[in-house]
Amino acid sequence: MAQIPVSVRRPLAANLLPGRIYYGWYIAVACALLMFVGVGVGYYGLPIFIKPLKEEHGWSTTQVSWAPTIYFFLSGLTSAVIGPIIDRRGPMLFMTIGMVVNGVSAAFIGLVDELWQLYAVYFVFAVAYGMSAGVAVNAIMTRWFIRKRALAMSISSTGVSLGGVVLAPIASRLIDAGGLELATPILGAIVVLVGLPVVLFVIAWEPRQMGLFPDGDTREAVRAQTPVAAAQMRRWSRTEAMGTAGFWAVFLDFLLVLIAQTGYIIHQVSFLEERLGSRSEAAFTLSVTAFGSIVARLLVGIFADGVDKRLLTVILFVVQATCTLLIVSIDNVATTWVLTLIFGFTIGNIYMMQSLLVGELFGMVSFGSLFGLISFAGQLGSALGPIGVGFLHDQSDGYGLPFAVTAAITYCAAVVILFARPQKAAQHATSAMPAPVGSPGSGGGGAA
Repeated sequence: MAQIPVSVRRPLAANLLPGRIYYGWYIAVACALLMFVGVGVGYYGLPIFIKPLKEEHGWSTTQVSWAPTIYFFLSGLTSAVIGPIIDRRGPMLFMTIGMVVNGVSAAFIGLVDELWQLYAVYFVFAVAYGMSAGVAVNAIMTRWFIRKRALAMSISSTGVSLGGVVLAPIASRLIDAGGLELATPILGAIVVLVGLPVVLFVIAWEPRQMGLFPDGDTREAVRAQTPVAAAQMRRWSRTEAMGTAGFWAVFLDFLLVLIAQTGYIIHQVSFLEERLGSRSEAAFTLSVTAFGSIVARLLVGIFADGVDKRLLTVILFVVQATCTLLIVSIDNVATTWVLTLIFGFTIGNIYMMQSLLVGELFGMVSFGSLFGLISFAGQLGSALGPIGVGFLHDQSDGYGLPFAVTAAITYCAAVVILFARPQKAAQHATSAMPAPVGSPGSGGGGAA
């Protein structure tokens, strides 16, 4: 297999940051910042916006729930479309445009007057997120790390939860102070002012562009890992991957679990507001959930590279489903806070396991193409979850039935993931790890 040529790219930050540290760790922190603003506003903002949109415009829970449904479905569809292009040409252009449009569209959420306008804004918001985060960030991390991938992704994914810890309460307080008209333009500005400089001045697509190997290894260390490196460099077509049981197990699994997880999270604030006494208190549960996600993800990232990722995923799913049932069943404030924290232990790790399983099954070269499809399944689940919970809420006049359904779905997902067995990819590998740009035999100089 011919190596895809890449151009040299040395970001401005590489000239300023200490060179004794492998630049991939700076990439991990940079990706955490991108996820902090992109997901912090796009994902954790959704539960905060639902009730104000209902109160200001008189819309029903079902009507407003279509907005996050549009957001998740189209962001996943965008990831599926651009994934193969990212594998060929890199994500930089998509990330630059997407980050700007992401911030602008977020600002317009508070300015809508009609329901169709809300849906239109979320349409653009979704496409921008699909371009600027998701598949792009995970593809970058998969190329920069192999042996230490779980630890690196636990760092980059921390930005997701940090958005919940920091931006969710900020959004809630801004809404209390001046409504959505004040909150969303400020949040949109944060997205652009933080995200765009990171993309332009810190991110590099892959270590070869900077004359490096994954994990900061030397050429000799890479040669010692030839079977692993070769498996990571195997090129999969979508047709080949879809012919494996592992692909469909992961595809179906994250479709199911994200129906349940997102359905709960998007309605979490509305559900807990009455129990806790105020929207600010209920919104703070998102921060607790996100804090639990940060702590657990970093801990799991330390050891996840050395364990069976399928069994670890089963444990996460079972804990999450059980927490959901207990939160609904036990009407006690102190217990609610404890269970909310434990629920948070699972959510970030579930997203991380999605990336790690795809990387383990199919390697780095075709990651964007295949993760784009898996991500679409997850985002489709995320799209169905809020509207499904909203519909069942309106039909049953409460959250007991919809959350019991989400827990049952999560238990089913825990069974499905056991079928995601890795192929013996090393036996079919056709390529060794390519040399960095500028080294003998690298063949550098093409399009990034």
